[in-house]
Amino acid sequence: MNTHLKQGTALITGASSGIGATYAERLAQRGYDLLLVARDLARLQALSARLSEQYGVQAEVMQADLTDKADLQAVTQRLRSDKAISLLVNNAGMAMNGQLVEADLDTVDRMILLNVVSLTHLSSAAAANFAAAGRGAIINIASVVALAPELFNAVYSATKAYVLSLSQTLNGEVKDKGLQVQAVLPGITRTEIWERSGMDDSALPPSMIMEVGEMVDAALAGFDQGELVTIPSLPDAADWQAFTAARGKLGPNLSHSSAAARYK
Repeated sequence: MNTHLKQGTALITGASSGIGATYAERLAQRGYDLLLVARDLARLQALSARLSEQYGVQAEVMQADLTDKADLQAVTQRLRSDKAISLLVNNAGMAMNGQLVEADLDTVDRMILLNVVSLTHLSSAAAANFAAAGRGAIINIASVVALAPELFNAVYSATKAYVLSLSQTLNGEVKDKGLQVQAVLPGITRTEIWERSGMDDSALPPSMIMEVGEMVDAALAGFDQGELVTIPSLPDAADWQAFTAARGKLGPNLSHSSAAARYK
């Protein structure tokens, strides 16, 4: 039985397996009630029953395909109106293999709907709900390819760059309203996303692949430390600080009335 004080309800998307299911377990341990969202109802129900029994929390399931407009609207409305929800974990996402010139554009559209559009709608609803309450947190699962787009599929990398940018901008908008925003940038994590996207993780060096439990535990440690951006694999935080400092140095010169001398 969980002896922690109740933390409110955590809504987790893509909660039926992998990173989402692991977040559900860790947050149940912390005393959060759960609202688990995914397409696979049977898996959600099994996870809900186990976590309720093991940790003494309420665990509700909500079957939804976030690429379906009606399903997304239903989850968004629940997130906007349910004052018990205090944490959103935007984890649902998909990847694809191959080059853009060869891509199935229906799959591309679906990935953008899931990785970008649904995350944006849910972030907006959560921010409105939480700002009104003066408390709450949004965790957005991005990827290290947001920082190294050359390493992976073009559209997937671009969607994750969007997640990082949205999180950084949203943080500036809500940090004075009692909200916390975190973007998590995992490296390669052992989940079902590989099989679903047609990729083979066995071709990669084992030293590059993190187990999902370790990744989520590191991400939550970063959350506890108040990090806006958490990169679980990065050994030295000074490297990220240097990166952001270099980006900041560009700022004063990004918009002038005259073009740079080298272009004249």
